[in-house]
Amino acid sequence: MATIGHNNLNAKLVLLGDMGAGKSSLVLRFVKGQFLEFQESTIGAAFFSQTLAVNDATVKFEIWDTAGQERYHSLAPMYYRGAAAAIIVYDISSTDSFTRAKKWVQELQKQGNPNMVMALAGNKADLEDKRKVAAEEARAYAEENGLFFMETSAKTASNVNEIFYEIAAKRLPRAQPAQNPAGMVLVDRPAEGSRAASCCS
Repeated sequence: MATIGHNNLNAKLVLLGDMGAGKSSLVLRFVKGQFLEFQESTIGAAFFSQTLAVNDATVKFEIWDTAGQERYHSLAPMYYRGAAAAIIVYDISSTDSFTRAKKWVQELQKQGNPNMVMALAGNKADLEDKRKVAAEEARAYAEENGLFFMETSAKTASNVNEIFYEIAAKRLPRAQPAQNPAGMVLVDRPAEGSRAASCCS
């Protein structure tokens, strides 16, 4: 597993997906450990930050939770441009939200940072009895498109921390070149010369 040496890493992360897929609920569960049964729709975008300790480094996520309504779609590139990572969220009980998630993936592949780490989150895994999107179908789609896949539930907290940790611990250091790529800032660098050695072994 790649480590980042003794660096603190800042990484911009954006959440994209259809309205009602549970993006805000995922972020709220991750950042504050809370779940609200009735979450107001995000207007434009909301900003959060959260720091994870990973091996001998810390990763500070600067998280942009974007609005899912179509009328805010034109604003999305402001948030995903230069992002180090994206979580595309859909609701397992809605085939429409899965279709919409695929459109986000296509848009990011065309216009996003080429080194961006992308995750596909099948949210609302607690609604098993209302499931419309099979996990196998979503996993196959993710593999075909270079994403990693997890089913999550903001309500029960299932896999919420895990999806962020997977990005921080296993995906970011390998996916990003050592030289300060877009969306990431290295701070508290070790003495010159040791950085390259400790970065990507």
